[in-house]
Amino acid sequence: MAVILLCEIAGISRAAYYKWLNRTPSVRELQNEEIIKEMKALHEEVDGIYGYRRMTLNMSRKFGQNFNHKRIRRLMKVSRIQSVIRRKKTLYKRSTPQHVAENVLNREFTAEKPNEKWVTDVTEFKYGSSKKAYLSAILDLYDGSIVSYVLGHSNNNNLVFKTLDQAVELLDGGHPLIHSDRGFQYTSHGFKRRINKAEMTQSMSRVGRCIDNGPMESFWGTLKCEEYYLHKYETFEELSNAIDKYIHFYNHDRYQKRLNGLSPIEYRVKAA
Repeated sequence: MAVILLCEIAGISRAAYYKWLNRTPSVRELQNEEIIKEMKALHEEVDGIYGYRRMTLNMSRKFGQNFNHKRIRRLMKVSRIQSVIRRKKTLYKRSTPQHVAENVLNREFTAEKPNEKWVTDVTEFKYGSSKKAYLSAILDLYDGSIVSYVLGHSNNNNLVFKTLDQAVELLDGGHPLIHSDRGFQYTSHGFKRRINKAEMTQSMSRVGRCIDNGPMESFWGTLKCEEYYLHKYETFEELSNAIDKYIHFYNHDRYQKRLNGLSPIEYRVKAA
């Protein structure tokens, strides 16, 4: 009786229902089941941070074919897989410049080779009840990889100097342009001396123009949305371990469409 009633409600015959019930699934339907299975596993593995675009990249790579993003988005919807990402606004602090450089980068955010153009910045995190930590990082515009980073308890010159020193040690005869905002660390004489010693070109954003350092701001947003906002950190060590883990994931395993579906390090190695 239940089948008859449902068929009447749906406006189909019982014969049509049983034909559908006993049909052989198509190749596409079987593949869709496999895709959904892999997406659910990946969704759990990355704590739900992937939307349909990044999921499409991963599924295309997993199955060895280029899936249409509309198909992946539809399958995510029917299987109730949804990204947990919610963008949050970033607050910016003004600083009084001591040494100022021109905006040499001028929003030309592409590079032809590794270690040609770097961007850098510092961002704030909170842990425990009300404690703060500060992350300084340098990003290579060639592949978007994080060249060096330092997490510290204070937003001071030493934090930025140590980040730069680590990055310079990795150079093999290169002299990249390095771009920053006009924060007090980057306008200091100590930072300028390090730039000159490494024979690098310094570039700075214009006042109030965060977009001049867009790729760095974009990375902060990605890091915070895909890791920081999703968890609570009681200690500095917990926060530090989470950032270490995420940056390794970002550099080695986070595939990007603009890098032809490769991770930053894969793209960098390929160039070498």
